[in-house]
Amino acid sequence: MMMLELKNIRKVFNQGKSYELVAVDEVTVTLEAKKITVLKGPSGSGKTTLLSLAGCMARPTSGRIFLGDRELSSLPERFLTEIRRTHFGFIFQQFNLVKGITALENVMLPAYPLGGPHGALKKHARELLELFGIEGRASSKAEWLSGGEAQRTAIARALINNPGVIIADEPTAHLDTKLSREFMDIVGRLKEQQKTVIIASHDPLVYEAAMIDRVISMRDGKIEGTKA
Repeated sequence: MMMLELKNIRKVFNQGKSYELVAVDEVTVTLEAKKITVLKGPSGSGKTTLLSLAGCMARPTSGRIFLGDRELSSLPERFLTEIRRTHFGFIFQQFNLVKGITALENVMLPAYPLGGPHGALKKHARELLELFGIEGRASSKAEWLSGGEAQRTAIARALINNPGVIIADEPTAHLDTKLSREFMDIVGRLKEQQKTVIIASHDPLVYEAAMIDRVISMRDGKIEGTKA
């Protein structure tokens, strides 16, 4: 798995206007492959913006982003979309499951654009739900799932395309302590599978967890310090 490098990254919102906001300010950082990195900082520190840039969900105003030796920041959107689908899996703060369809169908969604046999995809999605102990809820609609079941469904969905990098934005923000610990146990399992995991969080249960390899502290759009 290739490492992610961000070089001299700036992200400016409303550039040139009186209410211009510099969310990320000249950040250079290497996010190591097969490691768990946490971006830590208060609200407004730039950690979520940096996470979205690392995951190709947003483009930097200036600076360059590399996945291995391939520069991503200047690629046309259609190529970035393909890279997001094949290299990245996303776990969102609100889980973002689609209501009205089943847990199984939610897990399968990111794989549809890649094509492939439907039967094999369905089997793989069921195996992921089974891996996280909720195969019995495969036919339940998203809105019928408990918080823990929704969380596990969202993680299974993030893994459906077998990405090398997992991006998680404040994944424990709406979870109680028990579910937050369960989430970190799953993160530990992802590390064992040699996934690269990048998490934005201000939750001590996340950044103080034993399996975390590196904590990057941010404030005012800059890196304040790192701790291995």
